[in-house]
Amino acid sequence: MHVNLILFREDGSKRSFALVPGITTIGRKKDCSIRIPLDVVSRRHAEICLEENVATLRDLGAANGTYINTKRIETEQLEPGDQIMIGPIVFTVQIDGKPGTDELVTIRSSYTRSDQGSTGAVGTSKHVYMSDDEIDPISEIEAFASSAEQTAIGSDFDPDDPLAD
Repeated sequence: MHVNLILFREDGSKRSFALVPGITTIGRKKDCSIRIPLDVVSRRHAEICLEENVATLRDLGAANGTYINTKRIETEQLEPGDQIMIGPIVFTVQIDGKPGTDELVTIRSSYTRSDQGSTGAVGTSKHVYMSDDEIDPISEIEAFASSAEQTAIGSDFDPDDPLAD
């Protein structure tokens, strides 16, 4: 079973994160497999367990919750095309190449900027986008996300960092 999390930028470009068997953690803490360094994301927000032919998403008690297809979840099995929402980030789940590239774009288009500007509500088809002067969370994820490299706290760990645990 091959599972990818597909992350779309606002400009339509995308980034794929291949999951490895076992546990993939998602959160703002430096030792998470996929790090989202934003205050609305919990230190250890959620995890995906990939075993044999099953991928399961589990919320780790995040204050702002973890969502699949706009529904807040505690533990849920992932299906191809599911949308995982963690803070302002939306990942599309691709399992064994499904959905395909064209379908991914169609699915992602349902999670677009609201007509009211930069605000949106989790749990609806609206979504939060960062303004130009804020951190670009997608670039930050690309810089920090690597399931092989983010397995332990690095030497740059600062215990006074408010985002550190």
